[in-house]
Amino acid sequence: MTAMPTVRYAPSPTGRLHLGNARPALINWLFAKANAGRYVLRLDDTDTARSTEAFARAIEEDLSWLGVIPDFKVRQSDRTALYDTARDKLIAAGRLYPAYETEEELDSKRARARLLGRPPIYDRAALNLTPEQIAKYDAEGRKPHWRFRLDGRPVQFDDLIKGPQTVNTASMSDPVLIRADGSYLYTLPSVVDDIDLGITHVIRGEDHVSNTGTQIEIFEALGGKVPTFAHHNLLTGAEGEGLSKRIGSLSLGELHEAGYEPMAVAIEAVLTGTSLPLEPHANLDELAGVFSLSAVSHGSARFDPAELASLNTRILHQMPYETARPRLEPLGLASEPLWLALRGNLSVFGDIVDLATLVRGPVTPVIAAEDHDYLAAARDLLPAEPWDETTWSKWTDALKAATGRKGRALFHPLRLALTGREQGPELKSLLPLLGRTESLVRLS
Repeated sequence: MTAMPTVRYAPSPTGRLHLGNARPALINWLFAKANAGRYVLRLDDTDTARSTEAFARAIEEDLSWLGVIPDFKVRQSDRTALYDTARDKLIAAGRLYPAYETEEELDSKRARARLLGRPPIYDRAALNLTPEQIAKYDAEGRKPHWRFRLDGRPVQFDDLIKGPQTVNTASMSDPVLIRADGSYLYTLPSVVDDIDLGITHVIRGEDHVSNTGTQIEIFEALGGKVPTFAHHNLLTGAEGEGLSKRIGSLSLGELHEAGYEPMAVAIEAVLTGTSLPLEPHANLDELAGVFSLSAVSHGSARFDPAELASLNTRILHQMPYETARPRLEPLGLASEPLWLALRGNLSVFGDIVDLATLVRGPVTPVIAAEDHDYLAAARDLLPAEPWDETTWSKWTDALKAATGRKGRALFHPLRLALTGREQGPELKSLLPLLGRTESLVRLS
């Protein structure tokens, strides 16, 4: 029986999520959606010094804002017993061994290797310690860290994005899996959780490719099924710089507060650096229908703030009234004609409040002295109601014939008088909302 496709997103609650973090969160979500799979949120909170409950809550809030609702949630801090069992199994198999070097001693070894023109790989001196040496270290109060003994071989895997990959663990130091204080580093808990949770696909940033050889060896040493891997390009700033959640660069919370639509942020995070066009989609289900891992580029994925702003406006300008209505109702602006007339001038949804004053007031008409006679003629030629979107052209055609004005001289004084602004929504849509009585007042 084939296992249900199961993916995981595994952030550390040590800062706010940013646009770069949203990329793997969403790509995993879209993969699960497209394959009728399961999505696990795993909080990698073993770094107790920097992990906070506030950041954990913020991660869930940010994901929910994007439309990502996990099927299952776990915290690594609740799962230590699983890691202890795996630790003991690896020790019994001779794959996990204690090493007593201090950081200063390791630095000295690496420096010496470089001087001799050798790669600074750990020399496995700890494997040759005698019982007497170990007893001496213990008597000194030295606590060991624990290293995983690599096979030192070419580890091959088929990456769903990058194609066939080989990572040669012979060129790597045996990784430290457990610190001297007994706490676990990222690697062992991650592999243990992937086995226990039945993760079938690990989809993550390409900065993890080099870790994959080590992790596959640990999967095999623990008797777990090795998942399928996919490593996507990383989202960077305009100059290629990395994004950091610790400095809050482009944090999802800030983008939310700035009024960006969650779908604009999702599309920007996912489709940048792919062969797919950056164009509006109604929801994540629709995006899942067009996105595939095969579309992910092998090149860079550079974020352009202007693209996000443009995408946001396009989403708003195309937004159907029924989609906007639940957000318009609390504002007292639930009117389809009003929405259709104003949406084309929105940069963010909140602009609707200001634009609605063009219809509902208050508006201070702007009337230049030289336009008084022209606006008097405009009042006289204002058509009788009922009005529709043809009223504007009928009125301005009559004005043009009567006054000889055309172009900006014809239209601009009417806009200033009716709206008090240099620019704004199309007057053919606005005029029926104003009505004849209000229009006469403003033209005066």
